[in-house]
Amino acid sequence: MGGSDARALSRSLLDLCRMRKLTIATAESCTGGLVAGALTDIPGSSDVIDRGFVTYSNDAKRAMLGVEAGTLTNFGAVSKETATAMAVGALERAGVDLAVAITGIAGPGGATPGKPIGLVHFAVAARDGRIIHREHRFGAIGRSAVRARSVVEALRMLMDLARGPQVAAKPKRAAAVTRLRPRVTRSPRRHVAKRRTPRSPRG
Repeated sequence: MGGSDARALSRSLLDLCRMRKLTIATAESCTGGLVAGALTDIPGSSDVIDRGFVTYSNDAKRAMLGVEAGTLTNFGAVSKETATAMAVGALERAGVDLAVAITGIAGPGGATPGKPIGLVHFAVAARDGRIIHREHRFGAIGRSAVRARSVVEALRMLMDLARGPQVAAKPKRAAAVTRLRPRVTRSPRRHVAKRRTPRSPRG
């Protein structure tokens, strides 16, 4: 997985978002803006990409995304809770339709007990309330490789969210068809009633 994968995914994501009229914001820690960079590298991406937050420090996560200090203290910067808070914060502060957040340990340092090098937490959030979290342990494959794989995973998660819950559209169409049926059956009855009324005076 390399730059070609990220570029292909970026193109597909932007096309899908244009079709569905969706906007995106990114919130990145260990990737340092690489997801936003991959998307904005595609010409014409400005109609989909609104902004990107690079929140490398805990202070930045609190100030720019509204991540609570308690979340960072209790769970750490590299955690499901922090990634989710980052995604929701980016969604709310940018006022977009979709947001993605990444926080992890790219290496070569920074590992702690239970949180090895290559551990990355991802979260995507949608305006309709959907939130998806994923944890990946890429291992000590090198800083650049961890960051590159994280970009691809983030783009894939955005694609999943951008496709949206498509099942909801089907019941609406079915309901529209059933509403038309009573109108069709009632119209002949009205014509029959009009024909009977003029006959009664003559008889």
